[in-house]
Amino acid sequence: MMNSAFRNVHITASRLINPNPIASSILHFLPLYSGEAAPRRSTPLHRRNAVIPSFSALFCSSSSSSVYIPMAGGGDQVLPPSSHSLEKQFESFRVQLEESAALREQIRAVVMEIESATRLIQANLLLVHQSRPIPEVIEKAKEKITDLKQFYARLAEILQKCPGQYYRYHGDWRSETQAVVSQLAFMHWLETGTLLVHTEAEEKLGLNSLEFGLETEDYLTGICFMSNDLPRYVVNRVTAGDYDCPRKVMNFLTDLHAAFRMLNLRNDFLRKKFDSMKYDLRRVEEVYYDVKIRGLISGGDPPAVQGQS
Repeated sequence: MMNSAFRNVHITASRLINPNPIASSILHFLPLYSGEAAPRRSTPLHRRNAVIPSFSALFCSSSSSSVYIPMAGGGDQVLPPSSHSLEKQFESFRVQLEESAALREQIRAVVMEIESATRLIQANLLLVHQSRPIPEVIEKAKEKITDLKQFYARLAEILQKCPGQYYRYHGDWRSETQAVVSQLAFMHWLETGTLLVHTEAEEKLGLNSLEFGLETEDYLTGICFMSNDLPRYVVNRVTAGDYDCPRKVMNFLTDLHAAFRMLNLRNDFLRKKFDSMKYDLRRVEEVYYDVKIRGLISGGDPPAVQGQS
């Protein structure tokens, strides 16, 4: 009873002297001993000299620490070395992407001119389906070949700014080049009745296989595009009274189809265009047999067509 009363008096006095609730709560759990209940014990020598931290030192030691904690939004933040290297890396990426975008803009401007010239050539060649004189049609279409050669020369000059990056930007003019090869091959066949070979196509466009050349796949795809125009040409020529045209076109497509079958083509766009060639050949064969059965032409049997897969 006496110890309990003494504890209450001590707590009340401590609250009056120090109203801090934290300190009061800590003092509340400190053991109180009376002089009679707690006899003094001898303290060892090594514990007498020990330094006991004070209450204020326990709660204020963190304020005297030398650890620097950066605050959000502070102007005096010190970035770690990794942040500097990361910023430097992405700055170089930004410069590369901007230079690449500017280069693509220059390429695209030239490609649009190539596309425009190709459309004009195609528009002129469409006149052969209207029984116009072939030399006249070809002569007018050839006027744009000089422009195409100049456009490809400009493309070569642009790519000289980024040596070794030809295949990185090749897709920007691939489809336009395939269309150009198609029109050149059609013109060449109308003049000679033979296939425009790869080296001749490069020469007509002023290309150099060592620096800026004509890709093999682009050439082959353009030849496949050219074969798509031949069935319509055959039908229109027969309608105009040229009954020998189906035989000539059939012989040409038969040899061309056999040559393509020598290639081990993958299941890609070129393979699909090659598959369309056999349908072009089949349409020409139907016209030839129709004309042959009607007795409009005379001659030997047509050449055997190889099996189509």
